Amino acid sequence: MNDTQLGATFRAVRIYLHLRQDDVARRSRVSQSSVSRIERGLFGTLPLSTLRAVAKTLEMGLDTTPSWRGGDLWRLVNARHSALHEQLAVRLLREPAWESAAEVSYSIFGERGVIDRLAFHANRRIVAVFEIKSDLADPAGLVAQLDKYRRLAPEIAHVRGWDAHRVSCWAIVADTDTNRRRLEAHRVLLRGALPAGGRTFAGWLRDPAEQVDGLAFISYPHAGTGTRCLSTIKRVRPLQPR
Repeated sequence: MNDTQLGATFRAVRIYLHLRQDDVARRSRVSQSSVSRIERGLFGTLPLSTLRAVAKTLEMGLDTTPSWRGGDLWRLVNARHSALHEQLAVRLLREPAWESAAEVSYSIFGERGVIDRLAFHANRRIVAVFEIKSDLADPAGLVAQLDKYRRLAPEIAHVRGWDAHRVSCWAIVADTDTNRRRLEAHRVLLRGALPAGGRTFAGWLRDPAEQVDGLAFISYPHAGTGTRCLSTIKRVRPLQPR
């Protein structure tokens, strides 16, 4: 459906509902000129929030599924998510006291979902929930998700034979400039729920003596696309003359 056809759809539904453009504008809290532009298929400068508001007033669903290079977009997103999974798995493998599993599904009292990675430290009897995010787009949703996992984690761990007395929750976020800006914009919310950071993360993995919740950035294994490079800078000393 092209822009003209989409605009005609908005107009047809408005007329069917016996509404004027002014009625739609008032109920949607947008200008009448914006409604007119939508119906003429002139979407170029209109924010998505305006389209959604008008569609909601007209009781229309608005599907804004993105596409890129013939369907490669979700493969790209999944590749980034998988890369973060791999980085976290490698870090856990360096600490042999941890046992972990990826994509742990659960169904408890009607609540269903999948935890990105669940880990158990037998010596400390602590279970760790890791939620992996390549894009920190919904900070409030992230906090709510981890809060639910914290509540369900003891039962999920028990099913796996892990006798955990404490639960720690960590958000593992791709180290990009955009995600760091979003952290700063929502610092009170995110650091209030996840106070520990990356500096604490490494030491805590080595010895999780206490229950710690936090947010740690992990780099992608590839540079580019605005991400930070995983490899560290190596200082090369000049050769000394013999």
